[in-house]
Amino acid sequence: MFAGLPELGISNGEDLKETLTNCTEPLKAIDQFQMENGILLPTLQSALPFLDLHGTPRLEFHQSVFDELREKLMERVATIAEGKDEDRYVKLEELLEKSFPLVKMPSIQPIVMQVLKHLPKVPEKKLKQVMADKELYKVCAVEVKRQIWQDNQALFGDEVSPLLKQYIVEKEAALFSSDLSILHNFFSPSPKTRRQGEVVLKLTQMIGKNVKLYDMVLQFLRTLFLRTRNVHYCTLRAELLMSLHDLDISEICSVDPCHKFSWCLDACIREKFVDAKRARELQGFLDGVKKGQEQVLGDLSMILCDPFACNTLVLSTVRNLQELLSQDALPRDSPDLLLLLRMLSLGQGAWDMIDSQVFKEPRMDLEVVTRFLPAMMSIVVDDYTFTVEQKLPSEEKTSLTYPTMLPETFSRYIQENRVACEIGLYYVLHIAKQRNKNALQRLLPALEEFCTAVFDNFLLTSFSSKENVHRHCLRLLNHLHQKVLASYMETLMKTLEPPKQSSESVKELYTLLKEKLEASKKSPPEPEEAPSLDLGLHPVTVPSTPSTPTTPL
Repeated sequence: MFAGLPELGISNGEDLKETLTNCTEPLKAIDQFQMENGILLPTLQSALPFLDLHGTPRLEFHQSVFDELREKLMERVATIAEGKDEDRYVKLEELLEKSFPLVKMPSIQPIVMQVLKHLPKVPEKKLKQVMADKELYKVCAVEVKRQIWQDNQALFGDEVSPLLKQYIVEKEAALFSSDLSILHNFFSPSPKTRRQGEVVLKLTQMIGKNVKLYDMVLQFLRTLFLRTRNVHYCTLRAELLMSLHDLDISEICSVDPCHKFSWCLDACIREKFVDAKRARELQGFLDGVKKGQEQVLGDLSMILCDPFACNTLVLSTVRNLQELLSQDALPRDSPDLLLLLRMLSLGQGAWDMIDSQVFKEPRMDLEVVTRFLPAMMSIVVDDYTFTVEQKLPSEEKTSLTYPTMLPETFSRYIQENRVACEIGLYYVLHIAKQRNKNALQRLLPALEEFCTAVFDNFLLTSFSSKENVHRHCLRLLNHLHQKVLASYMETLMKTLEPPKQSSESVKELYTLLKEKLEASKKSPPEPEEAPSLDLGLHPVTVPSTPSTPTTPL
């Protein structure tokens, strides 16, 4: 406990023990020891007997003085470090040399740690001693740990790894949450709200202003993204940069070539739309990548692969297509639309680019613009035409029926092109939010029963090989089980029963659904009006016709 005192010429318990062992008059020896090792203040000696009269133990008095002096010294260390004296760090290093031998003493340790914390460059020998001692390493400030980490990537990786795992678990939990709805979904939280998450804040603190540590974290994220293809690592890459931006850490933001691009894109994600002004700024950043600096495209592609960025780009694409329809214009006539497709293509190609280390923008298939998007617009026109037709007086109606077939170009590009697939998926989600049953049944396999379209020929085709589909099926049924025919529900429950190797989250969802079904059998819901069509789910009416082909997002 008192190791290190002899090195400083201060007596410890062993010295007292030796004195008492060898002396002939113990009381005199104790008095002498107290005189030599007490507070060296002459006027104090005459005052101490008064404390004795009040029954105050000497230990209590000395401890209170010690605590007060320790606080004063720690404040003085901070004051010196924050001052402007050129020799301020020399003073701190001298204090470190004197105090470090006592670093294992609990009462002195805070002072040593305070000095270490305020030294921008701790002597290498001292850093190694701290790193080699688990207890010291654990209690030292993050400012000291940064100096250790920057030359010990493996140790830093051990510290960061649990946080990265925690981040993925939290993102998966949010994605598969049973509390999500149209009004509050995975993409609802604003970028700034997301950056207040525990993992992002901890990583930001661990990095501080250290560019080397920041680069290490980015390399960890690239490696994990490459190994797992998990796009949440792309989200964290963007969130981390913008968290440092929020704190105005210019030492890092000024050297990250993606900073201004991410800042602009972050504003678009906040608004869930890329307006014309920001589109020009984003295009300027992409066009400004100079020869010899192409490696930055790897990081830009990761930032664009972030699901929150993809969500914003595709929502903006759908909105852009709606505006083109109202203007009787074609997709190829819109520079903003072409930029959105360019960024989507760059984001979709992130994994391939980082894997191949060939830093070149993927070539965009022009037929996505000239054939796929016009085909998609024709689907929107068909839907709008049918809806208007239904609102006409009976004498003006024709025998128009809702189309069931999809343009061949649309179906082919959905299967062959990643950007087209992403846009098509979001359009399906868009019409699902609008409760447009006709359009949804046309885009999903065009079958008679709605449940058959959604489950048998869409979700259940891949649930056994993809656990995320299995989880989404169970989530969907947890919300809709009361609207599904009992006979069909029974079939679905048998089909979706988790095998032994399934994860706990899938088993929990299945158990929750089972409990809900048993509860509903005991207390059946109030009878509702019979649906107008004999479907597995109660049909949903199409909302009143808006002034544009589809309701704006």
